[in-house]
Amino acid sequence: MIRINLLGVPRPKGKRAPVMTVMPTGSGGSPLTKVLLVLAVAGAANGYYWVTLDKAKREVDAKMVVAERSNRELSEVKARYMERQREAENYKRRVDVIDQLRNAQNGPVDLLNAVGDTVNKTEAVWLSSMKDNGATVDLDGIALSADAVANLMSNLQKSGNFKNIEIKETTQDEQVKDMQAFVFSLTCEKAGDKSGGTKSKS
Repeated sequence: MIRINLLGVPRPKGKRAPVMTVMPTGSGGSPLTKVLLVLAVAGAANGYYWVTLDKAKREVDAKMVVAERSNRELSEVKARYMERQREAENYKRRVDVIDQLRNAQNGPVDLLNAVGDTVNKTEAVWLSSMKDNGATVDLDGIALSADAVANLMSNLQKSGNFKNIEIKETTQDEQVKDMQAFVFSLTCEKAGDKSGGTKSKS
């Protein structure tokens, strides 16, 4: 084999020139390296996103637990409040019934006392009957004069228990010979009572 030295430099005898091996790298690296790099970046991003979602999920779960506990406590409070409300309404209804029964018992007595006191304060007047019609009261009696009847009507008005007092009739009693006497009949509307109930004193 014939060897030609193109450099013009004599080769040293007894020594061989070192051989250098050059690896072809290219401008951007091998395709396998690029794929591995992309996979590594995608895996890191996916891991970070998963960690973030997991943290948010734990926070939401914790808030849900607190909200459910608060909801249960509020439900218990509402149930206790509704129970107390029902008890209060039942108690009020019982009290109202008792008051109505008491007023029904005391009403005629109070009415009789009011009329009796007014008649006793009026001179020369006597009652023979009293009829409670609910919203009105009919009074029948005898007076020694027409002025006594007028005074009775005025006193009934001033008592505050009656209003719109009207005289239905007044006639002279012919059976009384020794003195002048008038038979009268009055209709009195109860004050503050337009429903037919009896006015009670407080």
